Amino acid sequence: MTDGRNPKILAEMQKKAAHSNAVKQAADELNEHAQRTPGGSLLRQIILGGQDGLVNVLGLVLGVASATNDPRIVIVAGLAGTFAESISMAAVAYTSSNAQKDHYEGEVEREKWEIRHLPEVEREEIRLIYMKKGFRGKTLDDIVKKITSDKQKWLETMMSDELGLGEELKKINPVREAGVVGFSSLVGSLIPLVPFILLPTSPAIIASLVVTTATLFGVGFYKAKTTIGSPLKSGVEMALIGMAAAIAGYLIGAFFGKIF
Repeated sequence: MTDGRNPKILAEMQKKAAHSNAVKQAADELNEHAQRTPGGSLLRQIILGGQDGLVNVLGLVLGVASATNDPRIVIVAGLAGTFAESISMAAVAYTSSNAQKDHYEGEVEREKWEIRHLPEVEREEIRLIYMKKGFRGKTLDDIVKKITSDKQKWLETMMSDELGLGEELKKINPVREAGVVGFSSLVGSLIPLVPFILLPTSPAIIASLVVTTATLFGVGFYKAKTTIGSPLKSGVEMALIGMAAAIAGYLIGAFFGKIF
């Protein structure tokens, strides 16, 4: 970059830089909910729905069970929580994934417009991107020329290197995500509830806690095995989440059970 650049181009680049920073921040938030590979994304959806259903319904049924010894009330409350939780999680998965896809497509259209109407600004952006990667002189000029000679490649470079938005976001299927997350939440929610269907209330409390904690540990262990991290640490962390929910639910139920 030199000081002799057109002031209009500099002004546009400054505006673009401010916008890009905002987009990168939004992209970081979106990427907390989206993995970079289809397999990772599916695993994320299953764990998201299953863990949420497990933990929430565990806390609910233990809370109700500590307040009453009537297993019918526990089962009804658990089933109500199960279906409410599953539908809610599916709706959240649909709206959040839809927002990710809309955000990506909106930025694609913005970049296309800028490439058409502000080509000099966009060309300078490409130059800046590759200067930051260490390229200079003729090599840099050749890279810029090569990329900007192909509008699709130009667009892809701006989306990934400037905005940090990968093409995987346009492949998101909101309906599929909602289905996977909702079904996983349903299955997860039933796990702490089943002991109350099969056993009297007191032993069911212990069985529900043990089964749910073991399930969470297994999920955490498997997640680390198939991704990164310590399987044992990941399993213990997820099991502790279940324990915390159980203790909270039980204490709240016991407290209000005495009052009412």
